[in-house]
Amino acid sequence: MTIEKTKNGTELCLSIAGRLDTTTAPELEKELKDSLEGVTSLILDMGKLEYISSAGLRVLLSAQKIMNRQGEMKLRNVNETVAEIFEVTGFTDILTIE
Repeated sequence: MTIEKTKNGTELCLSIAGRLDTTTAPELEKELKDSLEGVTSLILDMGKLEYISSAGLRVLLSAQKIMNRQGEMKLRNVNETVAEIFEVTGFTDILTIE
């Protein structure tokens, strides 16, 4: 998994590529933990994300809880495979997917 980070004022955009699973979820979790202070808009670009596991879903849920307190979180460019996982797990009701 690779993470590209772009910050513009209080907006943070993370582009995630590859697989977000048990092995890579801690990397995203650390990146979010280190980067979210002062952020009011978090955008996760998932255009190149191939797969997400329950560990990845947990990281997204945790980030959503933080952003509920300090702003908003949006997921962009979600492919069919990942969208189906969000649908089956009920995450489409929790997350803002554009």
